[in-house]
Amino acid sequence: MEALRQVTGIAAPLLRANVDTDQIIPTRFLTRTSEEGLHEGLFAEWATRADGTPDPGFVLNQPAFKEARILLGGPNFGCGSSREGAPRALRQRGFRSVIAPSFGDIFYNNCFRSGIVPVRLPQETVEALARQGGELTVSVDHCAVRVEATGEMHAFLLPKLLRRMLQEGLDEVALTLTQQAAMDAFRVRDRALRPWAYL
Repeated sequence: MEALRQVTGIAAPLLRANVDTDQIIPTRFLTRTSEEGLHEGLFAEWATRADGTPDPGFVLNQPAFKEARILLGGPNFGCGSSREGAPRALRQRGFRSVIAPSFGDIFYNNCFRSGIVPVRLPQETVEALARQGGELTVSVDHCAVRVEATGEMHAFLLPKLLRRMLQEGLDEVALTLTQQAAMDAFRVRDRALRPWAYL
């Protein structure tokens, strides 16, 4: 995973409440043996018409949001099942941050594993950002969202270890291995105290 310290880009508004992981990526797109092309199923029920053609009324099909890197969501975004494909499909589509009032817990944690910054901001703030439009910068280092047009800043919180995973481009295994020296020292001490455990 590559390090992610900051994301700057257009923010696409999808302010629906309770967008679940099945709406983000329907199950039929998760039957492949490879994760390549997951983005093709992103919001498929909303993004395409019954005949399979793109729905021009869907926000992500509109020209202004084709290159959006930030998604503005509604309350309880990513609720539902533990589908890891949901944040991965968002990432493949180019999103590096999702800003919403609240998230499904599993989706929130899976965002970090997929290289996406999940940002919790009050609903009125998210709605104001959607009305303002334009570019935002999400800083992982400063835990702040900046409105590029005005310089307005909005602070947010990230769990320390998950933030470090983004900043350094680490997965859980790589993060654990950063503690190799401490683990080795523990084994040396423990072997001296409990030699029978190492027979």
